[in-house]
Amino acid sequence: MKSYDVIIIGGGQSALACGYFLRRTDLNYILLDDQGQPGGAWHHAWESLTLFSPSQFSSLPGWLMPASVERFPSRSETIEYLDAYEKKYQIPVKRSIKVIAVNKIDKGYNLQTSDGEYNAKVVISATGTWSAPFVPIVEGQKSFQGIQIHSSVYKKPDIFKDKKILIIGGGNSGAQLLAEISKIAQTEWSTLENPTFLPDDVDGRVLFDTATLMYNAQKEGKPIDPNLYNLSSIVMVPSVVEARKRNVLNSKGHINSISSTGVQWESGETEKFDAIVWCTGFKYATQHLANLGITDPNGRIETTGTKANAVSGLWLVGYGNWTGFASATLIGVGRSAKSTVNEIKEYLNDKE
Repeated sequence: MKSYDVIIIGGGQSALACGYFLRRTDLNYILLDDQGQPGGAWHHAWESLTLFSPSQFSSLPGWLMPASVERFPSRSETIEYLDAYEKKYQIPVKRSIKVIAVNKIDKGYNLQTSDGEYNAKVVISATGTWSAPFVPIVEGQKSFQGIQIHSSVYKKPDIFKDKKILIIGGGNSGAQLLAEISKIAQTEWSTLENPTFLPDDVDGRVLFDTATLMYNAQKEGKPIDPNLYNLSSIVMVPSVVEARKRNVLNSKGHINSISSTGVQWESGETEKFDAIVWCTGFKYATQHLANLGITDPNGRIETTGTKANAVSGLWLVGYGNWTGFASATLIGVGRSAKSTVNEIKEYLNDKE
């Protein structure tokens, strides 16, 4: 039996941030990563994906990301940074190990994995969302005979060349994939609401500052300034700015149903498509915690900060604001990771 004080499930940015602070303790810990190489979910992202912020505002605790070639760090630059970060701080990671189930035992947790059983006094789940893509149920979608993919498996637009493609989803991924695919294919865009766009000079750094102001206002019980930027609006990264010049950032509204050859729009109009790309987001990748009986249908777990409420000795880091303000970002996860490790030290000290 492989036993540790702390096991972190995951090997991406949130797991590495936790590892950074754990290395400062005398706790025996390990990261179990189901990926074969460093970089977490970034290996599965589309090839042209970039961060929203300049490198100096996109860093994990302790070490600034090196300057990027373009305004925003690319997918490959981000992977290189995460790889180098792991090596720089000698964070212990075991790779290609899938955690299948986590079970509560008297002295902590037993983990059933593809590498046998592990025991831990404390578990940090840091698996993010990428392995839990969400596609809404739409009438007739199983009958569609063309290509259907989720943005989580999209890499590049080549397979769509000279075809007619429907992009569904009004967030940043929908806008960015629309911008890219529309260069080589005929496209339409389906969104539930008319998409809104941020000013061209607003990047992730500005959004982080805006979110901080909102967070502090909520914490202090003050009204949120109505003049602050809408955080759900689309960031105008260079590819989206270019698409705007081509006048392709136009939503046709939402669809009522899908047929074998296309869709019916809310207006009643029918239209044929060769492929549908779902840019409809993700649930939380907490399937490994299902045996604990504390996850809701979206994979969310009730927490106070990052600490699970229903069971002791379990923390969740990097899943979004419910596990710490801005914790799903490179720049924001450090704060959540630091407070989590401090809580874990107190928890284990109290049990001795």
